[in-house]
Amino acid sequence: MKRELGIARCGLACCLCSENVGCNGCNSGECPDKEWCENRTCSIKKGISNCFLCEIDCKKGLLAKLKPYGFTIFAKRYGLETLLDCLERNEKNGVVYHREGIYGDYDGFTDLEELIAFIKNAPDLLVR
Repeated sequence: MKRELGIARCGLACCLCSENVGCNGCNSGECPDKEWCENRTCSIKKGISNCFLCEIDCKKGLLAKLKPYGFTIFAKRYGLETLLDCLERNEKNGVVYHREGIYGDYDGFTDLEELIAFIKNAPDLLVR
């Protein structure tokens, strides 16, 4: 885990991403998607670094997908450091962010609260 990359503006875990080799996260200004990312544009206009800092609960851009939305809601509820602590612990215990392509253990959920519970308690819930 590259903890220093943190969480993308939209909630995706840059710190765990294996898809963007050489990417330094969306807050670095080097993100290949920076021109079209609705979450980046919106958060910059609002003067905030991440969507979880916004008072509005919206599902713009990548927040329309449950994984980034769930990570964002988790950070709103418990804080960024707690989210990073959970993701780091989960990775050490075998939870995979990207298994094939962009699909991993955090994907496949259809319920927000189940995803949040998984983030908090994955070592106890992980069944292979």
